[in-house]
Amino acid sequence: MNQTPTRALTAEAIGTFALCFVGILSINVDVISGGEGTASLATVALAHGLTIMVMVAALGAISGAHFNPAVTAGFVATGRMAPVRGAMYVGAQIAGALLASLLLAWLFGLEVVAGGTPAVAPLVKAGGATAVEVVTTFFLVLVIFGTAVDHRAPKSVFPFAIGLAVTLDILATGPITGAAMNPARAFGPALVSGAWANQWVYWVGPLVGGVLAAFLQHAFLMEHAPSPATAEHGGPAPAEERGH
Repeated sequence: MNQTPTRALTAEAIGTFALCFVGILSINVDVISGGEGTASLATVALAHGLTIMVMVAALGAISGAHFNPAVTAGFVATGRMAPVRGAMYVGAQIAGALLASLLLAWLFGLEVVAGGTPAVAPLVKAGGATAVEVVTTFFLVLVIFGTAVDHRAPKSVFPFAIGLAVTLDILATGPITGAAMNPARAFGPALVSGAWANQWVYWVGPLVGGVLAAFLQHAFLMEHAPSPATAEHGGPAPAEERGH
């Protein structure tokens, strides 16, 4: 990546800010507007998925568009990103989530931020919720590596694929865990609202799922032979640089 760290970190903060801002608003649209029936699982899923899709398209060339500590952990674990830079990415992501939550708390109150904080359903045990977050984040990071990192994938498809992966995960598990798949998405609003219940679920589950998917793609599913560009230049191929 040729971009300066400041630009990349700014992009990571903006993308995560957008995810939290739009996500929390979509969950609370009925509460804020005083209407009924506007918010639904489908609208919440699409709000998160479309936000990720457009932010990946807009900012992917600057930072790789992780917007998620679980994604960054996958890149660090597979040696595609240095640990120090990875820590900086995570800090920027948490800062973006925190700023979005603070702004929404100021505009609409802490109750709105609390309502937009991922939560485990009352009948679901924490262990089961963690397993769900492992699997859904596994799917997300598998798609990211398979479309944004693998040089064999068409360049134009990865923003759509990543956004749709977020959408389908929320449609399947939103009512069960809140479908965070992202420690920053859970931590930012929790820090502002004080809704800390089962916070560890949203760190352990996504980080485990993200690292597992990254290792599977990196060590087994992705092509081991270097692409022509990699062989010629001795480094990442241009298409592979999208993921860094």
